[in-house]
Amino acid sequence: MSAIASTELVRQQNSLRVLTALRRHGNMSHTDLAARTGLASATVSAITAELERVGLIERTEQQASSGRGRPRVLFQPNRRFGYVAVVVISSDAVQYSLVDFTGTLMDRFAEGRASANTPDFAQAILAGLLRLVGRSKIAPDAVLHISISSKGLVDPASATLLWSPVLGDAQVSFREILSSRFQAQIYLYNETLLAAEALWVRTRTQTGGTGALTALSLGHSIGLGVARERDAERAEVVAPNFGHMLHLPDGALCRCGAKGCIEAYCGFYGILRTAFEVPTNTIPAKFVPIAEVEKIAASARAGNRRAAFAFRQAGLALGNGLSRLFSLYGHMPVFVTGPGTRFFDILKSSIQDGMMQTNAIRIGGLPEITIVPDEQTLVFEGHMGLALSRLDGDIVKSGMAAPQMS
Repeated sequence: MSAIASTELVRQQNSLRVLTALRRHGNMSHTDLAARTGLASATVSAITAELERVGLIERTEQQASSGRGRPRVLFQPNRRFGYVAVVVISSDAVQYSLVDFTGTLMDRFAEGRASANTPDFAQAILAGLLRLVGRSKIAPDAVLHISISSKGLVDPASATLLWSPVLGDAQVSFREILSSRFQAQIYLYNETLLAAEALWVRTRTQTGGTGALTALSLGHSIGLGVARERDAERAEVVAPNFGHMLHLPDGALCRCGAKGCIEAYCGFYGILRTAFEVPTNTIPAKFVPIAEVEKIAASARAGNRRAAFAFRQAGLALGNGLSRLFSLYGHMPVFVTGPGTRFFDILKSSIQDGMMQTNAIRIGGLPEITIVPDEQTLVFEGHMGLALSRLDGDIVKSGMAAPQMS
């Protein structure tokens, strides 16, 4: 690497450190930024001057409490620099959010999920995004980053949904479709990966961090994300296809078309099928209202053996899957989220029994399990953490040219 290229890389990294500090810790003075980032005072001065010049940050003045002396200068991201659009695709709805450059939520609405026909679905997402910017009276070009999530299998490199509970095998290339009206960078994530990202950041902030953790999502679908420390500020986050890992060879039919998947036993449709003794080769229901699962749970808690058996089979499948995860990734705490957390009291013992069937758990002991019911908040936090950090990186690497607003 040439000396010029090396100097430019250091400049970019230092600029990102300043932007990250401002995002995470709010309004900060020059002195605070130097202390937080560990950068020299002269370096911070040069960076803030450049960031302010191109409009990425702005300054305010805070008068001293005594009313005397020079005002204290504070820096913060410039909320008008650009916007992030977030799209969360769930089993029965699509939620749209618009966020300004500071990370402040400006607008949000949800629509019933469109047709499972791929072209109609894709066009409905585009129409929803155009409605989102129209409601806030901003131009599509002012959106610098579009962050989309769904359950299922995704290809992040091309922003393509490969398989999902919503569309099955029908694939959607969001980058191809949305770029017809938006110039933004477009990213697609597995939903539970975002939950794991948010939990890692929360844990790092509240307790000083953890080396690794896993987020397990229980509901209509079964998802899992694993976050492992990359450095002091970032995690490497992955979303293995946990719900569709093999649990029993030639077992119950799953929504993905395979037999014996973990989800076929512990997704809501799997619990419903077992509780009512429906043949395991029956095509799964596309959507099971949670009220129906609540009835089965109430029956199980009241002592109904068949209902209790359905939840025990679900718990064993989850426990067996987690034990395989720990054999691959090592021991780590588990955070359980999603609508299925309301049934954890009748799943817990069988999850533990399923995990204890693996030598790694018998030797290392059961992991710490924490319930975090509000999955939607986690997913949105994950969106914002990744979207804003990637947006900052894109801007800094591009030479920090200010976008043309209209």
